[in-house]
Amino acid sequence: MEGKVKDLSKYRYQKAEQNLEIAKDLFDREVYGFALNRAYYAAFDAMRAVNALDGFDSSKHSGVISHFNKNHVKNGDFNADTSGIIRRASMMREKSDYEDFYEPDREDAETVIKEVEEFLTAVKTFLNRNLRAGK
Repeated sequence: MEGKVKDLSKYRYQKAEQNLEIAKDLFDREVYGFALNRAYYAAFDAMRAVNALDGFDSSKHSGVISHFNKNHVKNGDFNADTSGIIRRASMMREKSDYEDFYEPDREDAETVIKEVEEFLTAVKTFLNRNLRAGK
């Protein structure tokens, strides 16, 4: 089972990286709403990659975020600012996806993408350390 968990974690992280690359491409094409969507899902998939090592998943976004914050931010695996990054990405995605006539601006999309990119770097470091250690 341990190999399957590691494979699942790696798969989810690769998916996070793909979503981030798509977000950057959409940003470059000035499609900021969809860029925010993909940036959020990059962060979401990265959290799921970390949570997989705990044997945890949830069908709800709030469950994934809550588990990650409780088990990996509060205990110091990730910087306390991480919760704000996730919250901001989620809020911007929801506004962009669900609010009629909302048009995110370049600065908002750029900030979220940059923060999510930093988050993915931290997740990659965490996963490399824990996958090698055989968690």
